[in-house]
Amino acid sequence: MTPQQEILDSIPHRPPFLLVDTIVERTEASIVCEKTFTADEYFFAGHYPDFPLVPGVLLCEAAMQAGAILLAAFVDETHKAPVATRMNDVRFKRMVRPGETVRIEIELTERLADAFFMKAKVTVEGKQAVRFEFACALAEKN
Repeated sequence: MTPQQEILDSIPHRPPFLLVDTIVERTEASIVCEKTFTADEYFFAGHYPDFPLVPGVLLCEAAMQAGAILLAAFVDETHKAPVATRMNDVRFKRMVRPGETVRIEIELTERLADAFFMKAKVTVEGKQAVRFEFACALAEKN
């Protein structure tokens, strides 16, 4: 199985809204992924076109997608999918520009039945771009 196929098998997201390129490492309670934002990403045309930036909400989405990949091990693929239920203490620290690669680190801090609580840190070249805590619940697929 290719690394990209492992991602596609883990979450329902697809291009152009798939925001994880590779899984760097994984344990039962953590995952590290990367995403390179190329200059031809669809959102750069309209998000500060004279000074293109990755929207902060998409950095958060990339982290939550990495979290969903981590949670794939806990999910019955045919019946449930992880959905975000909250984000807490979101802190944006650094802009992300076209051509930069983000490192996404997710730590599973607690599980209560079908609710999962995680911490996210997104960095570029070792400098923090965003950090936050979030929760996901397993929801029935229709």
